Amino acid sequence: MVAERILLLKHLDQVLMLLWSLLIIFASFSEQTDGLTLLAPSSVFEGDSIFLKCQEEQTSKIKLMTYYKDKRLLFYSRQASSFPIQNVVLSDSGEYYCTATFKNILQRKKTSAIINIKVQELFPYLMLTASTFQPIEGDPVTLTCETQLPPQRSNVQLQFCFFRDGQALGSGCSSSPELQIPVMWREHSGSYWCKVIAVSNRARKQSLQHQIHVQRIPVSDVSLETQAPGGWVIEGQKLVLLCSVAKGTGNITFSWHRKATENSLGNKKTQGFLSTELEIQAMKESDAGEYYCRADNGHESIQSKVVNIFVKIPVSCPVLTFRIPRAQAVVGDVVELHCEALRGSPPILYQFYHEDVIMGNSSAPSGGGVSFNFSLTAKHSGNYSCEANNGLWVQRSEAVSFSISDSDGHRRDFVTVRILGGLFGILGFFGVAWLFYCWSHKISGASSVTNGPRDYHVISSLFHRGADVPNPQESTHSSPIPAIEELQPVYVNVDPVGVDVIYSQVWTSQHPESSANARRTFSENMDSQVIYSSVKKS
Repeated sequence: MVAERILLLKHLDQVLMLLWSLLIIFASFSEQTDGLTLLAPSSVFEGDSIFLKCQEEQTSKIKLMTYYKDKRLLFYSRQASSFPIQNVVLSDSGEYYCTATFKNILQRKKTSAIINIKVQELFPYLMLTASTFQPIEGDPVTLTCETQLPPQRSNVQLQFCFFRDGQALGSGCSSSPELQIPVMWREHSGSYWCKVIAVSNRARKQSLQHQIHVQRIPVSDVSLETQAPGGWVIEGQKLVLLCSVAKGTGNITFSWHRKATENSLGNKKTQGFLSTELEIQAMKESDAGEYYCRADNGHESIQSKVVNIFVKIPVSCPVLTFRIPRAQAVVGDVVELHCEALRGSPPILYQFYHEDVIMGNSSAPSGGGVSFNFSLTAKHSGNYSCEANNGLWVQRSEAVSFSISDSDGHRRDFVTVRILGGLFGILGFFGVAWLFYCWSHKISGASSVTNGPRDYHVISSLFHRGADVPNPQESTHSSPIPAIEELQPVYVNVDPVGVDVIYSQVWTSQHPESSANARRTFSENMDSQVIYSSVKKS
């Protein structure tokens, strides 16, 4: 009996456990939606921040709250709370609902109704446009990032950014939807796109990529010019060679060459302009020749026409030389003056000067020197010089002194010397006579007592000293007086002999007259017997 009761109790316990399990299972499948609501915004755009809130009247009885999206668990909490979603994106769109588990065993769980949240694009339209996608090298291009905001978000501030092959263009993002590229080069070809960013919520969107191909135009019509008129440049001056092209885009490399060497002159220049110049600071005579330039922008190197450069040399200081027929030129000889500048570009004009007075001129069309001939006269002694002028420079030679040997002039000098010698001889004679008179006058007083009176005869002869004239001091007092009559007067012209000394001789003879008569006779004889004569050459 007891065993049966125990067995019955065991069966009853099992039945109760089964009922309890069935009750729990039923409770779990009997979720209620009444009273549990999921709250969400009706309009959602990219970048918005939203809050999902599961609302229940008996929040204090909630044991567990869970949020789901598309039947996937997003978030759960052991107390009633909301679920935030920051900066929503398009992928956040979906079906959302929440559940609440209660502490009451008979009301274990509630599930909210499903809410469909669709995130809208903040930039439904975004496109990169360009003024041209195939610009010519050197042309500008304008990029535009086009978009349109929904009416509900029309007040959102935007930032625009532009990119080429992953590299940001310009100074970064700006509020302007346009970007100006002033010059496009071939290396600017690539993939371009733009990006728009909302300032408030940092929502962003990128446009599709577009290819821009920059077209390059080959160089053409290369020319070389110089500032030197006719290609002439003065030695030592600067030469400027200007190389230019009529057409061509991109960076153009210019080089200059001289045909004699073919080597590049100076450094090559690469730039984005159609012309550039090369300066040669100081031209030399050896720099003359044919010049040309080349231009290349990557397609083909094009050469200009050849330009001839001529170097003008300023004339150097000329040298003046004489050419005479004998060692000592005389009047009547023909003299040749030769003037030559060793350096200087032709033609050279020469002028000849005598004492800074122009005698004549002559031109050397091919350079070198010229000559000027003239017949000598007595007036041609003096300083001579010449001048060279080739239009670039004028140079004057050093002065050269020239003297002439004149026989007539020599004779005139001799006569002048003789005349002067005669005058000095007369003065010397009178001086000697005067001294002699004074001396004889004193002697006469003493002679009257002893010797008696004596007459004095003074004879003066002029001797012209020459190489073959004997010394007058060798003459004796015994020379006969009549020989004096053979002498010729002093004024007779004689052969030119160098004369610079005059000599005198005095002879005395005694007479028996009185001293008074002696004085008278002396005076008369002195007046009548003074003779001026030249000694004949032996």
